[in-house]
Amino acid sequence: MTTLFTPAEVRNAAELLASHSLIRLVTEIDDNGAIPPRRLAAILPDLSSHQLRRAIEEAHAHGLVRTVPGAGLELSESGTELADLYDAAARWARRHGYPAAVCEFSSRIRHVLDLLAPSLASEHADGVPRPNAADELSNTEAEAGLARPRGLLIQWLTGNPQVTVVPEPESTA
Repeated sequence: MTTLFTPAEVRNAAELLASHSLIRLVTEIDDNGAIPPRRLAAILPDLSSHQLRRAIEEAHAHGLVRTVPGAGLELSESGTELADLYDAAARWARRHGYPAAVCEFSSRIRHVLDLLAPSLASEHADGVPRPNAADELSNTEAEAGLARPRGLLIQWLTGNPQVTVVPEPESTA
């Protein structure tokens, strides 16, 4: 298989996509439509104002949302595709009781992304989950079921390379 992403690119993308705040923002808009800016805090009361502001900044910076006058914050095409990825990951996790039979939606997504991330790195680009992740899967049906979320993740990352960009270290000079 061809090289997909460097380990640093995968780590950067997984860190962003697994953010509880971003998951909540994207899935809330996906489920309920555009959110007027003044209603964000009331609609997402589990997020602090800092978390909410950071999620909105990240979502705007990566082209996941746009502000529409009169409607509010809505998902872009890229944001809608990410919501589809989140749904597929959560569906797989629920079906296989991963990471536990009862688990929060965003936690399921974070765990699935953690499970998939190593298989996307260039030195593991054969698509097989690596130790630690693979050890947690109890059967080949569960592993095979990861093909859809993994395919959606690869497709999404390929179409949104800005989330894989590794920030340059700040110089101290």
